[in-house]
Amino acid sequence: MPLQIRQLADIAGELNQGGTCEVRFQRLVNLLQRVLVCDACALLLYEHRQFRPLAIHGLSPDVLGRRFDPASHPRLEAIARAGNVVRFPADSGLPDPYDGLIPGQEQLKVHACVGLPLFDDERLVGALTLDSMNAACFDHLSNDELWLIAVLAANTLKNALLIKQLESQSLSSNEAALPPLSSTEESTEIVGLSVPVTQLRHEISVVAASDLTVLINGETGTGKELVARAIHEGSDRAHQPMVYLNCAALPESVAESELFGHVKGAFTGAISDRQGKFERANNGTLFLDEIGELSLSLQAKLLRVLQYGDIQRVGDDKNSRVDVRVLAATNRDLKAEVLAGRFRADLFHRLSVFPVRVPPLRERGEDIALLAGFFCERCRGRFGLQSVALSPDSLAVLSAHTWPGNVRELEHAIYRAVLIARATRGDAEVMLTPAHFSLTSTQPANAVAFGEPSGPALLACSPLRAATDDFQRNIIRQALNSHQHNWAAAARALSLDVANLHRLAKRLGLK
Repeated sequence: MPLQIRQLADIAGELNQGGTCEVRFQRLVNLLQRVLVCDACALLLYEHRQFRPLAIHGLSPDVLGRRFDPASHPRLEAIARAGNVVRFPADSGLPDPYDGLIPGQEQLKVHACVGLPLFDDERLVGALTLDSMNAACFDHLSNDELWLIAVLAANTLKNALLIKQLESQSLSSNEAALPPLSSTEESTEIVGLSVPVTQLRHEISVVAASDLTVLINGETGTGKELVARAIHEGSDRAHQPMVYLNCAALPESVAESELFGHVKGAFTGAISDRQGKFERANNGTLFLDEIGELSLSLQAKLLRVLQYGDIQRVGDDKNSRVDVRVLAATNRDLKAEVLAGRFRADLFHRLSVFPVRVPPLRERGEDIALLAGFFCERCRGRFGLQSVALSPDSLAVLSAHTWPGNVRELEHAIYRAVLIARATRGDAEVMLTPAHFSLTSTQPANAVAFGEPSGPALLACSPLRAATDDFQRNIIRQALNSHQHNWAAAARALSLDVANLHRLAKRLGLK
């Protein structure tokens, strides 16, 4: 047996040194890559019918954010269906999921590839992939020796899953467990490994199985709706509907009807009885997005529902009872809105029983590469491409940008770049470079919009500044006209925080 395999006992000893699951996973792939002298190694978890990387070595950091669907990755599908070691010939025509994702080798194809399915009894729980640019890298290893590696990796993965299961059961005993996500097309997974995101996931797991009202606060584009869906999916109401209502898009004339319903003849155009959002969400969850945009009169009626569970349809004399969990979201500072008299203090306190803050992307910069990989893989599947990879320079550009539009802006930037790159190359393999991104600002959005040059700088850029101001005025006027002067709706259309839009409009003399 080769020396490398005899070292597996030492590897097993090192893996048992302790640490978090993540530390154990990374230690495993680091040791295997060193012992087998391969270019890349990855440990993947199989869940919700896709492979999720847990630890990587020798691969681009964005791989950790990718989710690989075996149905669109033939090599991973072959590994998932195999009951033993899978060796792919160096001249295999099957596309490799890591092509373009080995730093320094982006333009080269992976030559040697071995896949090891990992099992818990007969249930597939993951995979270990070994890749090398050297076509003969794994030829000296027998299938039995490689299977020993698979057993070692499977045990490491099973132990970690068992620990997480025990932790989940412990949370369940305190009525705060977060069950596994359902296998749906729209995942509620919150991608990221940074401290703020880890804390966010913990808060979701704590509040999910309770019936508390949750106020989700965060800037535009941070993923507040995703947090709401994760809370709903982790609750006892997950099998019931989650009903969505954008309060900013509600004209005052129909807002009460949308929330509480109406009876036939209640007003012109009410030709039949109609349920409101609260009745549709009965026994489930109602997500009120942009809650800060509700009028004071509607806030009073919403408060009564939260206090007593009673609703009254417009034009009806009798009350009905509903059992609805309310999740609310806002990008406003509701405490400041209360002090300004624009939001009821009693409603604020009723909504913020358990406040959750969604961190902006600038506070979780280490997640940018993971999110970029996640969106690249989603683009690859959606556009039917063979591969979508990010060059190291493009990752650096993405990391340097401040992302005033947060995760939504990053997602749109990736989609635009993929479309531009595909149109340029005209084939199914896309490599994104800085030229495919139109990201020029590396300073906060507020500094760009509101910063005032002085001295010689002011004299030098006055014509440009005046032209820029005129352009911004026209764009804001068009957005307001298109949305019936609804500032919140105009802000969303411009990918701006509504408070920032108000400040910009004031500086430009529009208010």
